[in-house]
Amino acid sequence: MSDRLANEAWEALMTAHARMLRRFAADDWEDLSMREYDVLYTLAKHGPIRVGELGGSVLLSQPGLSRLVGRLAQRGLVERSSDPVDGRSVRVGLTPAGVARQKAVGRRHARSVAEAMAVLTPSELAELDALATKLIDSPPQAVEGTAEHQR
Repeated sequence: MSDRLANEAWEALMTAHARMLRRFAADDWEDLSMREYDVLYTLAKHGPIRVGELGGSVLLSQPGLSRLVGRLAQRGLVERSSDPVDGRSVRVGLTPAGVARQKAVGRRHARSVAEAMAVLTPSELAELDALATKLIDSPPQAVEGTAEHQR
């Protein structure tokens, strides 16, 4: 594979991602931020999960995620509980109010996503899904000189 082609593909992917995020930022999120909605969506999709697992699905640092979860808990949208398997861990799940808010905002967001993706044919959407899933599922590669490689 050529480095140039890989970097051009990466740049196209990042540019598309940035443009889509700007487009969706203009949507009606009610009193939620896009990041708050992302947490609610992830919890709706996966159910109650550990905060560390939640961090694997959203683009926030661990301290930032903890603060965001705290704000959502104060608003009654999520609840924290001890993990029954590991009492040292905290699990986060949606409250009934959180479920309702995620569904209401999610319906509008799903329509907005469908409108944005309408430039692609159904077969192109399926191919995009397959390619993105392949990238997501690929094992991280250790790079010489990184801390992970040096372990």
